[in-house]
Amino acid sequence: MSETAVASLPRAHAGVKVRPVTQDAPATRHLLIATTFLFLLIFLFAPLAVVFSEAMAKGLPTFLETFSEPDAIAAVKLTLIVAAIAVPANLVFGLAAAWSIAKFSFPGKSLLVTLIDLPFSVSPVVSGLVYVLVFGAQGLFGHWLSAHGWQVVFAVPGIVLATIFVTFPFVARELIPLMQEQGTVEEEAALTLGASGFTTFLTVTLPNIKWGLLYGVLLCNARAMGEFGAVSVVSGHIRGSTNTIPLQVEILYNEYNNVAAFALAVLLAGLALVTLGIKTFLEWRHADALAARGRRH
Repeated sequence: MSETAVASLPRAHAGVKVRPVTQDAPATRHLLIATTFLFLLIFLFAPLAVVFSEAMAKGLPTFLETFSEPDAIAAVKLTLIVAAIAVPANLVFGLAAAWSIAKFSFPGKSLLVTLIDLPFSVSPVVSGLVYVLVFGAQGLFGHWLSAHGWQVVFAVPGIVLATIFVTFPFVARELIPLMQEQGTVEEEAALTLGASGFTTFLTVTLPNIKWGLLYGVLLCNARAMGEFGAVSVVSGHIRGSTNTIPLQVEILYNEYNNVAAFALAVLLAGLALVTLGIKTFLEWRHADALAARGRRH
C-alpha cells in the first residue's frame, strides 16, 4: 500500500484501544465456540450416546451374546479380510502414484491427479453398480468368468474390488503434497553418492514420509471397514457369506433386532474412536517431523 493511501486511512482516536485484525470481539468468539459445540453435541455426541445406550438396553450378557452369533462372526471376519487386502493394495498404489507425481514430469500427469480424486466425486453406489455391469453374470466379462468358474460379483472378490476403488485416494492424497513439498534434493544427493534407488527410498524418502504414510493408511483402513454403499451393491447380502459389519447392522435393524444391530454398531463406533485417537497422535508426530525438518534447513 502506498504512503498516500496509508495517510488517508482514518486514525484511531487517542485512548481508544485498537483490536488486532485477527482477533474477534469476545461476543463473536463465544458465539462461534458455542455454535461449534452445539453442532458436535447434536450430530456427534448424541448419536454416539444413543448407539451405546441401545446396545446395552438389555444388559451386558445380551450385548456380548451378539458377538457369538455365527453371522456376526462371519461379518467381522469378512470385514477384516477385505481390509487386510484393500489397505496393502492401496498402500502400494499410493506410494507409486505419489512418487510418480511428486518426483517426475510426464505427459498425462494432471490427468492422473484428476483420476485419483475420482472416487471422491462418484457415489459409492454408482461405483458398485459399475462393477456389477462389468463382472456380473450378464456383464461385460460375466460369461467368460462363469465359463472359467470364477465369481466376482456377490462374492468376496467383488467386495474387495469395490472397497479398493472407494479407498484408493486416501494414501496417495496424503503423500502427494507431502512429497512435493520435500522436493528431490535429498534423493538426488543420495543417488550422487552411489546409493541405489531402493536404498534411497528406504533410507531417505521413507523416513521423511512415514508419518504421512501411516496417516493415509489409517484413514484408508477406517473407510474400508466402514464402507457400505459400494459393498452393498456387489455383495448380494448373503448372510454368513458376503455381509460385512455395516451390512449386517442394516439387516439386523430391518429385522427389529435392535440390540444386536447396535452392538455391532458399537464395534464400528469403537473403531472410529480408536481411529480418531491414532489420527490425533499421527498429526502431532507429523507436525513435529515437519518442524524438525524446517529447523534442519
